[in-house]
Amino acid sequence: MLHSESDIQNKMIDDFRPVALTSVVMKCFEKLVRVFITSSLPASMDPLQFAYCQNRSTDDTIAHLLQTTRTHLDKGRGNYAKMLFVDYSSAVNTIIASLLTTKLEDLGLHTSLCDWISNFLTNRPQSVRVGNCASSTLTLSTGAPQGCVLSPLLYSLYTYDCTATSSSTIIVKFADDTVVMGLISDNDERAYLEEIKHLENWCQGNNLLINVSKTKKLIVDCSKKRSSTTNL
Repeated sequence: MLHSESDIQNKMIDDFRPVALTSVVMKCFEKLVRVFITSSLPASMDPLQFAYCQNRSTDDTIAHLLQTTRTHLDKGRGNYAKMLFVDYSSAVNTIIASLLTTKLEDLGLHTSLCDWISNFLTNRPQSVRVGNCASSTLTLSTGAPQGCVLSPLLYSLYTYDCTATSSSTIIVKFADDTVVMGLISDNDERAYLEEIKHLENWCQGNNLLINVSKTKKLIVDCSKKRSSTTNL
């Protein structure tokens, strides 16, 4: 991606993402591996992950959130819903290969395939080039190369175990976009707040960092008056 000079001046260095340059042969092989992985996964692995699933799209994600909210509001007067739209800092770049392969093995993928994926993600040389100047090479063993065919799928598998712990909360995902929804009744937000704390702990254990400045909250409430709710 190219940026004009004015765009570059208004951006932070973290806004720029590296793009992996892989051969056509490698891209074709990645597509074969992706097909094999998706055909080997259990159908009910993560019903609320709407990315990289056949016959699912962003429209389905939005429709599910809207329908869940509407159903809860119709159940009783005073019910309302809270949604936390979570943004992660450089999500794909934070994948730990050893954690990913453990999760893939738990999903039933063959050990040899898990070992290949681990080798694919570790000891990757990377450098930065600006014009005719190039930096020294840095070897990376964390994250998945952006721009590769497999990386989006690997990230979704890395986060498959990030699920809700309460019947009054849900966690909906589309790739690295995550929404924590609390279905609140009688002004009792304890389950919703505990779910957010659980997500925080999960992120710490999986090397993911929540970008607080880009994470937003939405309250859906049909009542005319609402008492103050707990701030996050």
